[in-house]
Amino acid sequence: MYKIKLQNFEGPLDLLLFFIKRDELDIYDIPISYITEEFMKYIELMEKLDLEVAGDFILMAATLMQIKAKMLLPKERDEKGEEIDPRADLIAALLEYKRYKEMAEELSISESNQRKLSFRGYYSADNKEAPEDLNLLLKNVTLYDLMKAFKAALAERPREAVHQIQRLNVTIEEQIEFIINSLDKSNEISFIQLVIEMREKIRIIVTFVALLELVKMGRIGLKESGSFNDFIIYGLEENG
Repeated sequence: MYKIKLQNFEGPLDLLLFFIKRDELDIYDIPISYITEEFMKYIELMEKLDLEVAGDFILMAATLMQIKAKMLLPKERDEKGEEIDPRADLIAALLEYKRYKEMAEELSISESNQRKLSFRGYYSADNKEAPEDLNLLLKNVTLYDLMKAFKAALAERPREAVHQIQRLNVTIEEQIEFIINSLDKSNEISFIQLVIEMREKIRIIVTFVALLELVKMGRIGLKESGSFNDFIIYGLEENG
């Protein structure tokens, strides 16, 4: 089994904010059934990729299910007789996290602007060539987009009526070479086109891992495509 670790969402609240921003939801009136379904889909995709699902994500899933159940029951009332919204604690936590996240982003921008004015004098570090920012290679493509495309690729793969159990020897190195060769023929190719002829699920998985390795190495980039469940892979000139 191939195991990989990716830079993930910072936590379950970060993922919930991502869904709220992506789907333009009202943070004060969260559609709990919809957000729970999206959250569970994400955890399912993490498990399919054999990624370790952190305990705080499991806890959030349980919390969402509990809130969903409470909303189906008669409303509880406080001492003043007003209805208690089961989502109240979650909304408060999201708003607080959102404030901290926005503050952190502002501080990061401020630090970046200040460094343009004042040189810190740490020559050994500042003169060292920094690795290329991976975010520059992922043009409007999020981890969630990659995982949706991966799921779609598994659903699209050709299926045979008769299944024969056999051990398939396929390595990340082989699939890296396969991706590079495919990009030599055409500098751009969609992920679905890349794996459409692959019949074995494990080969698609290893190809996906090889794809992430190439992004990490700075040899390819990813960008949005016209399809909701796909993305474009494009070649980059090798550095050095």
